[in-house]
Amino acid sequence: MFQLFRFLPSYLYVISIVLQIICVIHCIRHNNTQRWIFFIIFVPLIGCIAYFFTEIINTRDLGNVQSGLGTILNPTGRIRRLENNLKFSDTFNNRVMLADGYLGVGRVDEAIDLYTSSLTGAFTENDYVFRQLIVAYFIKQRYKDLIPLAQKIQNHPEFMRSRAHIQYACALGYVGDSQGAEREFRKMKARYSYFEARYEYGLFLLREGRQDEARQLFRDMTEEAPQLSARERRSNRAWILKAKEELNRA
Repeated sequence: MFQLFRFLPSYLYVISIVLQIICVIHCIRHNNTQRWIFFIIFVPLIGCIAYFFTEIINTRDLGNVQSGLGTILNPTGRIRRLENNLKFSDTFNNRVMLADGYLGVGRVDEAIDLYTSSLTGAFTENDYVFRQLIVAYFIKQRYKDLIPLAQKIQNHPEFMRSRAHIQYACALGYVGDSQGAEREFRKMKARYSYFEARYEYGLFLLREGRQDEARQLFRDMTEEAPQLSARERRSNRAWILKAKEELNRA
């Protein structure tokens, strides 16, 4: 390792050390195997690069980051293009893409109008639009509007693992249907998965005054975290941290 560093300019040496530290800390925090630590330490540059792209970011994530940056840096430009597309060709796909764009930048009422107007002809019962409408209605706290939509597609496979399903369960609780809410939450209570749904279920239990059950649910989530893959930990990190916060409140 030190033989390799001898041929590096001083600033590259410092960068290499910093990368090693970052990768090793990430490796330890995420309980990745010791072979990675040895690889990072004894083959520093190659090891860090390999670890970064294998465990910290992957090709699909990179594409999502690039796409997301484009939207964040110039959201109005993207919306304008989608609006022009719809003016040029008023199709179902263009309506839904613009509605998705509006929803993504917080123009929820406009998104709802477009989603609703797209439900015509062959697309009257479109699952995707129903799910997106459920999300939009939930943001606007229009729980009584989203529940009938959810009930139309509640047995469809895409709905069962969607955020719309979580919001349907929450909405049932908010309108006073505690039994219905618990029924839906229990469908999403599998171990090592459904972390967002289980976190929301925990909040539902707290609202119902069932603190012990809620704490056990949050505790299960945090105890399962070390057994997840690196990608699973990344995608569920927010909900695991929120569960820890709830446990620390007591």
